[in-house]
Amino acid sequence: MRERIDVSEIEAQTKIRAKYLRALENEEWGLLPGPTFVKSFLRTYAQALGLDGKALVEEYRLHHERPSEGMLEPIVSTRSNRGRSRQGRDPGPSRGYTIAVGTILLVIVALVALLITNGGSPKKHGTKTTASTRTTVEHTAKTRHGATTKSSSDVVSLSITPTAAVYVCLIGEGGRKLIPGEELQAGQATSTYHAKRFELVLGNNAVTLYIDGRARTVPASSSAIGYSITKARGRRALPSSRQPTCK
Repeated sequence: MRERIDVSEIEAQTKIRAKYLRALENEEWGLLPGPTFVKSFLRTYAQALGLDGKALVEEYRLHHERPSEGMLEPIVSTRSNRGRSRQGRDPGPSRGYTIAVGTILLVIVALVALLITNGGSPKKHGTKTTASTRTTVEHTAKTRHGATTKSSSDVVSLSITPTAAVYVCLIGEGGRKLIPGEELQAGQATSTYHAKRFELVLGNNAVTLYIDGRARTVPASSSAIGYSITKARGRRALPSSRQPTCK
């Protein structure tokens, strides 16, 4: 939400249906096919948002996945009746049984300790503890094209869909050439880019621009078409003398 990434974009990227993505965000586990699919979807969704998929899966296992019922099944002693008769009384639990029970108790203690560690007081660590998978997904998202998350107040998103062959030169922040002067063909949609400012040069008007998810057409022109695109001022035409070059 912070990066204005639409659910349809994530659906196309991850191949996970939108209803399952919403179920993940709302922790509606009953709407999902099963625990195996939930963990797979969490990893894929986290990767698309630039999150730690392993941490999300571990959190799901601790809070929502039930332990295997077979894990706590008692081990039945197979000591022969003949041996019992010889002793004259029940000799007590076998060594294997005692070891198995001890192992199970150690696992339970380790799980309880892990839960206590993860559920400790936020003040002790000086940071706010994440309460659920939903909180993590809703409040954290990284851009797909940059390493550092930018403030959503001044970041604008842009994608280009040609309707015919068109020359495109797209410059991002710091003079970075996002599309270094290429001829795109009809239907060859670009990725969605995120930056505080774009400078764009088009060879003709055979494109549809998607600025912050809204479609914008380009008026016809007998010469190259240049734009400056920002969050505050939107799309502004650039005179030929100020148009960037990708050469």
